[in-house]
Amino acid sequence: MIEPILLAAIRIFTFQQDRWLTNASGFLFERDGRLFLVTSRHVVFDEPSGHFPDRLQIELHTDAQNLAESTGYSIPLYRDGRSIWRQGMDAAGAIDVAVVEIVRAALPRGVVYRAFTPAHLLGRFDEVEVGCNLLVVGFPLGFHDTLHHLPVARHAIIASAFGLRFQGEGYFLTDARTHRGTSGAPVVLRLQNPEAGLADLPWRLLGVHSARLDVGTRDLGLDEALGLNCAWYADILMTLTAPM
Repeated sequence: MIEPILLAAIRIFTFQQDRWLTNASGFLFERDGRLFLVTSRHVVFDEPSGHFPDRLQIELHTDAQNLAESTGYSIPLYRDGRSIWRQGMDAAGAIDVAVVEIVRAALPRGVVYRAFTPAHLLGRFDEVEVGCNLLVVGFPLGFHDTLHHLPVARHAIIASAFGLRFQGEGYFLTDARTHRGTSGAPVVLRLQNPEAGLADLPWRLLGVHSARLDVGTRDLGLDEALGLNCAWYADILMTLTAPM
């Protein structure tokens, strides 16, 4: 048996036409019969770095009995010159989360995956406290099980007051060792007694990993990196996946 959380994280490649640009992480979110790919907004568009892909390619398993079988699935980011992903804003500005809808009918036959749903989101913020053990599941520097096409998990803990917007932004902090390529990974908490309907994926979706956080005044020769990361609260997905 494969842990279902390992089938929930999606490996992403960004392209500009046929030119490969970067690796990233993501996951699937299902709502009212519709399926969305979730990742960091800077994976699909990042003006400061000049990163402007026009399509994504994700890797999907195609045989539940043989995870070595996989295929690529291409997702355009523009249609008729207009972006088709959704991104969010709040009072503090842009949120580093983006979703793009996947056409189910176009998915490869026999595709194998797990998707989070609204039921995986927190009902109450006081259910989680600082120091809780989490996992960040993704593809750091593109690293993964290349035979079975599965991600790796990094241990993390909640490093700021959960439920509060850290410094007024829509994210909380995690303490974890992360790398480039982890952007867009799900930040999850194991459910010890999953309620009905969640047994197939017994994890609470708390956030979307965005980036490492550092201090501009850090002495690169004397001080280690903080090892802290931003994770945007996952409840933004209810806004980004709402009917338009």
